[in-house]
Amino acid sequence: MYPCASSPSVNCDVGDTGREIVCYECPRPASGIHRVVLVLLRQIGRETVFTPEMRHNFSTRRFAMEHYLVPVAATYYNCQREAGTGGRRFIRDDRC
Repeated sequence: MYPCASSPSVNCDVGDTGREIVCYECPRPASGIHRVVLVLLRQIGRETVFTPEMRHNFSTRRFAMEHYLVPVAATYYNCQREAGTGGRRFIRDDRC
């Protein structure tokens, strides 16, 4: 499971129905180098978990505690916006 440029979503409900739970939002650094952490959380109970209204000042730790979620995996990387006005162009990749 990983985000793909041509199909930007993270599907974490494969075992039951394969529904897209939360649409993947790619990093949007304006300038400089930015740190990005992707965390996969497992839901222990049956409580409904709603998508946060905004990303600004989002706390993964607080969100996980409020919804009884436990970390399963995580990855970290740095990214930087490419120079130029248009940024990078992606070609559809059906292998994702």
